Amino acid sequence: MATSKPAAGKKSGMNIDAALVRELAELLNETGLTEIEVEDDDRKIRVSRGGGVAVPMMAAAPSPAPVAAPAPAAAAPTPAPAEAPSGEDHADALKSPMVGTVYLAPEPGAANFVKVGDKVAEGDTILIVEAMKVMNPITADRSGTVKAMLVDNAQPVEFDQPLVVIG
Repeated sequence: MATSKPAAGKKSGMNIDAALVRELAELLNETGLTEIEVEDDDRKIRVSRGGGVAVPMMAAAPSPAPVAAPAPAAAAPTPAPAEAPSGEDHADALKSPMVGTVYLAPEPGAANFVKVGDKVAEGDTILIVEAMKVMNPITADRSGTVKAMLVDNAQPVEFDQPLVVIG
């Protein structure tokens, strides 16, 4: 998948970043997610297992070749998140602003940023979500006490997934 070439006399409608598509496919394999989507300016790229790459923002652009992510043969089971008692609605929980992998500590072997019972101030770093090899600090949206950690270290997370309950 290299840059698409325009027909004689026509403007190029889209440039495909093959490295980005490969990196997104690798991220799917690493995290066990089924779909990932990125968007910038006038292009949107979605890679999904068993699907392909979709660029819906560009009309009349040639269809890119599908990127088939191999199905994991024996994927390691994802540990169950340390959840608060079931039946609770986590509508007010701090939610993930992106798809990625959660890290509860600033580096391997270090103490977690926070644990249940800790007091936090608005703006304190609660955890990190790694997305496309970029570490994104997730900060408290309000002051309070950490009531529940809804994710485990190195767990894949989806967009808008509840992460931490601060009361």
